Amino acid sequence: MSGRLGATLGTYAIGAACGLAAWAAHLPLPWLLGPLFGTGIAAALGPARPVVPGSRQLGQAVVGSALGLYFTGEVLQAIGESLPWMVLASAAALATGMAGAGLMRKRAGLDPATAFYAGVPGGAADMAVFGERAGGDPSVIALAQGLRVAAVVSVLPLGLQAWGARGADLWAPQALPVTPGGLLGLAALGAAAALILGWVRFPNGWLLGPLLVSGLLTATGHAQSAVPRPLVDLAQLLMGCALGHRFERDLIRGARVLLPAILAATVQGMLLLGAFGALLALAWGRSVYTLLLATAPGGIAEMGLTARTLQLGVPLVTAFHVVRLISVLTLAQPVCRWWMRHFPGPRPALRGTTAPPGLPPAGVPERGGSGGASRKAGERSEPT
Repeated sequence: MSGRLGATLGTYAIGAACGLAAWAAHLPLPWLLGPLFGTGIAAALGPARPVVPGSRQLGQAVVGSALGLYFTGEVLQAIGESLPWMVLASAAALATGMAGAGLMRKRAGLDPATAFYAGVPGGAADMAVFGERAGGDPSVIALAQGLRVAAVVSVLPLGLQAWGARGADLWAPQALPVTPGGLLGLAALGAAAALILGWVRFPNGWLLGPLLVSGLLTATGHAQSAVPRPLVDLAQLLMGCALGHRFERDLIRGARVLLPAILAATVQGMLLLGAFGALLALAWGRSVYTLLLATAPGGIAEMGLTARTLQLGVPLVTAFHVVRLISVLTLAQPVCRWWMRHFPGPRPALRGTTAPPGLPPAGVPERGGSGGASRKAGERSEPT
């Protein structure tokens, strides 16, 4: 057995053991949070914990297929009526991202473009590409986006469970048996949709493609199979390990100022959007728990899974995050140009840190036009 193969199998063994422990402890999302914590600690304290390339996308495809089963015709009508609130929440996410960008500029000395695209809650690869075009540091942006998703999914499900959040909404997935033929057909159509979205460079294709297919089949009454629970648990294991393995020892040692600044901006964003979600629930008359999830700066798959586990309006939470992603991708570049005009600043190098391997010094953008930095950033952190 080669060294890398053994290390990769070890990563999933750690993830499975920690997922089992989290399940025994009755934690929410045990097969996501257990592997996330376990592989993150193992990577931070010991050697690198490799994962299978593309494993997070595979997990997202399974999760997208499972979430799509909630989108009946009645649910789609209700979501359509909620679109103005979703647009308002997207604007709040952009504003909160700019507040986080200001905090990172102040605490870590990031240049305006890097700070903006690191702070706005969007897809990691897309924000890194946009940031490089604006003269920012794509590797720092990808790192910040990945840390944001990991931090939110580490805190919010546990907090909601401790708060007693469960079953505030009555929406349930379409009741279907698990049939091998129907499941294979769903997988094939979902994979085709994901490949098409990838071909047209639409973000998060491996989540949104299967979600779109499953939702359309459900809404039109043509869904033939449920997604079995063990398959969803396996998908969470893959996603948890893929999130946790990034926290390598050299990364943590090499960014002593940058990492605390990113975490401070993430906490600030969670608090601000949490307050916005609570106000939105008061104004709209919806469950505050559901809208805390719907407005949180987390990833689509992770927040959808949390809503599924706690029975908190899965289709509404998922739709809020999809609209936010599309809005951020559409508005990020013009808003960033406005931000850089009104909040210009020097481009200081980050003092007190040494860039981790593969990560250039924060605040010093890579030049040369090869695009290598963008590819690296996209590889380090998949879209969210």
